[in-house]
Amino acid sequence: MDRTDRLIVEALQRDARIPMRDLAELVGAAPSTCSERVRRLEARGLITGFHAAVDLHALGRAVEAMVFVQVRPLSRQLIDQFHADALAMPEVIAIFGLAGGDDFLLHVGVRDVPALHTFLVDSLSNRREIVQFRSSIVYRHDHKKALEDLTPIDG
Repeated sequence: MDRTDRLIVEALQRDARIPMRDLAELVGAAPSTCSERVRRLEARGLITGFHAAVDLHALGRAVEAMVFVQVRPLSRQLIDQFHADALAMPEVIAIFGLAGGDDFLLHVGVRDVPALHTFLVDSLSNRREIVQFRSSIVYRHDHKKALEDLTPIDG
């Protein structure tokens, strides 16, 4: 990635809906060149999609939690099935497969603390493959918004 590609990615992270003409002006390239660079960045897998940031509170999901889950016996089929089932649960926002003591981390968004309890009891505790889970309520959720905040790691 050269300087122009970095500027393009940074601008798209700030505003994925920026018109190509404005993006080109911002990075100092012709709109056709800029469009081709965006296409190449997507083809190379650097840009994986364009997403809308959503206010979970406005969606009635005022409580977020991280739920660490252990499943047993460990097998590819069981891991794949739990992953698919968890993604289908309406409360689950994201799922991470982990190494170490826990097998999964679920990012969950629910209406309130009683709804979190209901999710944990009804959706997780009755699954035979789950041998343990623990949850932590999220007080604050921030993330870096631009590539300039994510410097490449050389090596």
